Amino acid sequence: MSQTVIDLTSYTRTLDQLKEAIKGLSEEQLKRKEAPDKWSVTEVLSHLADHSIVFSFRIRKVISENDVQLAAFQQDPWVSHSRANESSADDILAVFGALLAYNSLLFKRLSADDWQKSGVNVKGDTVTLESSYRAFIQHVQTHLAQIERIKRGL
Repeated sequence: MSQTVIDLTSYTRTLDQLKEAIKGLSEEQLKRKEAPDKWSVTEVLSHLADHSIVFSFRIRKVISENDVQLAAFQQDPWVSHSRANESSADDILAVFGALLAYNSLLFKRLSADDWQKSGVNVKGDTVTLESSYRAFIQHVQTHLAQIERIKRGL
């Protein structure tokens, strides 16, 4: 039985929002960079998949451990060293979607107390699972806006 005290709609909808944002773009458009130090749409998607991996790890640490230090990661090296632009948007979105689905199954089992468990981020701030969840959704929204800016430059 579901114990979810958080509405998961905004979270699960992020995959559809990303798919809609790239609808109609060619492979060339998805991989085009406006400058060498800027991300392509494919690289933005890869970053979001990477962020989802890190978020998945953080969720599990917060609900199962005490005195949690939340892992940080260097987003630019992750994108560049994984050669993200050589991947396909469809493959990246499949990973993102799988992580959303898997995390959603866990979220449905969490109690109100679980959502209030916390960890300390790299800045030294204490953050709850609930606030991290909301920050994840906002993070995707920020990158959806970035995708729109990239598309305008195509």
